[in-house]
Amino acid sequence: MRIFIIAGEASGDLHGSNLIKQILEEEPNSEIRFWGGDKMAEALGKPPLKHISELAFMGFAEVIVNLGTILGNLKKCKASILGFNPDKIVFIDYPGFNLKINKWANSKGFECHYYISPQIWAWKTGRVHRIAKDNKRVYTILPFEKPFFREYGYEVDYVGHPLLEAIESHEPKPVKKNKPVLLLLPGSRKQEISVMLPLMLEATKKLKEYEVIIAGTTSVSKNLYQELTRNFEARLLINRTYDLLSVADFAIVTSGTATLEAALFGVPMVVCYKGNSLSVLIARFLIKVKYISLVNLILDKPVVTELIQGDCTPENIRETLREKTTVKSLESFTTTVSNLKEILRQGKETASERVAKAIIQKQR
Repeated sequence: MRIFIIAGEASGDLHGSNLIKQILEEEPNSEIRFWGGDKMAEALGKPPLKHISELAFMGFAEVIVNLGTILGNLKKCKASILGFNPDKIVFIDYPGFNLKINKWANSKGFECHYYISPQIWAWKTGRVHRIAKDNKRVYTILPFEKPFFREYGYEVDYVGHPLLEAIESHEPKPVKKNKPVLLLLPGSRKQEISVMLPLMLEATKKLKEYEVIIAGTTSVSKNLYQELTRNFEARLLINRTYDLLSVADFAIVTSGTATLEAALFGVPMVVCYKGNSLSVLIARFLIKVKYISLVNLILDKPVVTELIQGDCTPENIRETLREKTTVKSLESFTTTVSNLKEILRQGKETASERVAKAIIQKQR
C-alpha cells in the first residue's frame, strides 16, 4: 500500500512520526512518502520530499508576503502526489496548506484521511462541510470536536490525543540543572521565534534565581537562536523539549501545542502570544473562542494566564510568574491539570494505533 503523508509544523511532524511507526507495524510492506520533518524522517529512515522548515508561515500578513513561495509549494506537492500515485493520502493538521491539497486530491479521486482535524470550532466553522465531504474519515483529538461535527450532521472519529503516547513513551535523558529551571518555549516557526524569544529573554533578565533554558527546535536554523540570545544569559538545548519539561520548574510558552505539553508534564506556565498587528486584528475579528491555550480550552476555565499582544510585556510575564509560583497557586495548578490525561485518553489503544488501523482498513 502506498501512503502519502503531509505535515507542515513541528507538532505534526511528531504525530506523523508515531503514525508512520504504527502503520509500518500494522502493514510492514507499506510504501510511504511524506512532506514533514526530522522525526518523520527518523521513523521512516528516509528524508522528506519537502521539509517543514520550508513550509511554516503564520499569520494573515505573513501569508500574503510569502504567497509566491506558498503557491510554489502547492504546485510541487501536487506533482509529488501525482508522481507517487498513492492509495491513501493522510493530512495532518496544517489547514492553510493541507485543505487546499485535500480539496484537489479528493477531486482527483484519491482516498483522503484527515488526522488532527483543523480547529474549525475556533474560526471558519463553514469549513466543517468541506472537511467532512473531502475525506473518507476525519480523526479528531479533542473531546469536544466530535459533538461539534455532529451538530452539522457529520460523524468523525475521536481517537484521543496523540501527545499522550508521545509523552508516555519518552525516556527522558538527564538535564543538568544548577538552579530551578525557567524553561522558554518560543515556538517552532522562524517568525514566532523571532518575535517571542527576545521578549521572553527580556522578561528573565531580573529573574536571577532561575537557570534559563531555551527549548530549541530543528525546524529553524541554530544561527537564529544564537543571534537572538547574543546579549542574554540562557542555555539552548535543541530537540530536548520533553527532557527539559521533565525538569522544568516553570515555563514561558508561546501559545500552541506546547501549552498542553507543559500541562501534561505538570509544569506551571504563563502563555504568551504577540504577532503582526494586522494578523492579530483579523484574528480577533474572526476567532470565536474564549482562550488561546489548549489547557484553558479543554478545561473550559482560565487555568493558566494568557498574555496577548499589548498585555504581553516582560513586566507582565515576570509579575505572572511570581503570582503563579506561590505554594497555594502551584497546589491549585497541580490539582486542576491532574485529570487532563484521562480527559484526553480514548480507550486502550493510542491515537496512532486507531488511525493507522483505520487507514489500512484493519477495523477496530
